[in-house]
Amino acid sequence: MSTSKKTYREAVKEALAQEMRRDPAVVQIGEDLRGGHAGTNPDLEEKKIEAFGGVLGVTKGLWGEFGSDRVIDTPITESAIVGMAAGAALTGLRPVAELMFMDFFGVCYDALYNQAAKFRYMFGGKARTPLVLRGMIGAGFSAAAQHSQSPYHVFASVPGLKVVVPSNAHDAKGLLIQAVRDDDPVVFCEHKTLYDTTDEVPDEPYTIPFGVANYTRQGTDVTVVALSAMVNAANEAADKLAAEGISVEVVDPRTVSPLDEEGILESVAATGRVVIVDESAARCGFGHDVAALIAAKALDSLRAPVELVTPPHTPVPFSPVLEKAWLPDAARIETAVRKLVTA
Repeated sequence: MSTSKKTYREAVKEALAQEMRRDPAVVQIGEDLRGGHAGTNPDLEEKKIEAFGGVLGVTKGLWGEFGSDRVIDTPITESAIVGMAAGAALTGLRPVAELMFMDFFGVCYDALYNQAAKFRYMFGGKARTPLVLRGMIGAGFSAAAQHSQSPYHVFASVPGLKVVVPSNAHDAKGLLIQAVRDDDPVVFCEHKTLYDTTDEVPDEPYTIPFGVANYTRQGTDVTVVALSAMVNAANEAADKLAAEGISVEVVDPRTVSPLDEEGILESVAATGRVVIVDESAARCGFGHDVAALIAAKALDSLRAPVELVTPPHTPVPFSPVLEKAWLPDAARIETAVRKLVTA
């Protein structure tokens, strides 16, 4: 299989385009997919005018190739987008719905958590809901409190939803193709600060199974569990600590639900020390869920208490200086690791 250097943005778009070519049932529904020239203006349709492709250009080119019947550009109507996608999935299509900023899931949450997530169970296993909900997460872009959150922990608390949080371009393509082919609703969280990062990515379609963690660094002294953009911070910390003689293993679960519990527990059993890095929340977040898992199933393996590295329990600051201080970074991870190895 040939590979080439691709950005995270290009990997996501390539996955969407290849799945739309493979399966005519795959359609896109969402705000600003075409970007800046939405609506039903017949002049724009006749001249085949396409704009930016969403806020950060992820879907640019899809409307030009697949047209308005399969790339459905909508107004800012989150509840209508997810309701339409859930209904379309029940009737045989494979919709990929986009909210732009995942922060606004609250407007459409009923259709997602109280409807789409439960269809299979409420209809005796006879209903399929092959729906993917895409959206941006994450701080570090100076996009302010309403556009910078990472609510993947909220989605993961709902039975019936699968939740994907890729940390690099390679995983983004393979996991998104897996999501489109899945017969259950999948929430796909793309960190906005990763769109310009690059990786070697296969040119052909491929899938990465859900619930299988990736070890981005091998180590023996401390396990660091991290997701999404925090994986890069963890890798940076691990590389710096290696120069000091501290061996750090970085575990990227890649999916929050299902969670690779066995992979995490194996690493913790081997190192006996764990730092969990989580951008989602300082209370009731993904990090606390993993800490509870380790306390319940690997307590005897621990040589020191679990360390959590999270933001403070506040909204994300708009000020770039304060936002940088709010976000977990490599320096904080290094401090937590050094605390454990000297305990």
